[in-house]
Amino acid sequence: MLHCIDESVDLLQQTTFKDEPHQVVAPKAGTGVGVVEAPRGTLVHHYWTDPKGVLTKVNLIVGTTNNYAPISMSIKKAAQSFIKKGTVVTEGLLNRVEMAFRSYDPCFGCATHSLPGQMPLEVKITDARGETVEVLRQFCQEA
Repeated sequence: MLHCIDESVDLLQQTTFKDEPHQVVAPKAGTGVGVVEAPRGTLVHHYWTDPKGVLTKVNLIVGTTNNYAPISMSIKKAAQSFIKKGTVVTEGLLNRVEMAFRSYDPCFGCATHSLPGQMPLEVKITDARGETVEVLRQFCQEA
């Protein structure tokens, strides 16, 4: 990674690189895929265009997609450690459970909120047999 950064800096500092003519590409139908490693994980962008170069379909696979399993396990572990039989579930307790998934993706902090600034959240508390004991909801409609 460090080598790539050094190479990028070298490329940007080359005067010939800055002075090269830019090529304008005529719009056409086709597909394009880009993959980049980012702080939140591997991002895959896949685009389809029509003959005028207008996007007709987009498929984005973000780092969160690759982390669904560990995110789910972290949420389960946090909920099981904080919520026991007889525990009064407060907003503060739910915030602690929320922290289990926010750490996976810095974008969760904003992306999981909706206007007017309240995050819909539903927590199902189940017993050892998997049967629902209680359902807690904030800012969401009942199912």
